[in-house]
Amino acid sequence: MKTLFKLFAILALATTLLNAAAFEKVAKFRTTKILITSEKPLVVGNNTIEMMVTLKNKVPEGAKVSVKAFMPAMPGMPAMESKSEAKSLGNGKYSTRINFAMGGTWQIHIIVTPKTGKKVRVKSSVNI
Repeated sequence: MKTLFKLFAILALATTLLNAAAFEKVAKFRTTKILITSEKPLVVGNNTIEMMVTLKNKVPEGAKVSVKAFMPAMPGMPAMESKSEAKSLGNGKYSTRINFAMGGTWQIHIIVTPKTGKKVRVKSSVNI
């Protein structure tokens, strides 16, 4: 019985650790949908995130994507900000590095500028 319990505990722990290794969030604005992912959980410091962008249920060809992560000023603390241009990986996927200077709730604005049409700002937030 003890052996069976140990085996079950090890399997449960292994499954939990494998599932806790990634970050995923969907951000939407009207007909724009962005899936934000990271291979590792987001932490204080530099983080690499990937985004899958769809406009009107289609992948935008040749769009430019930029990301702005910021934390507003609070009493006794100045505002913090990290901006970056995302690199296209093809097929609507983009990758960029963002620096979260401290723990807390960070606002994220993703600006998608398609070749034709208006640029779109999609807002979201993450807790570090």
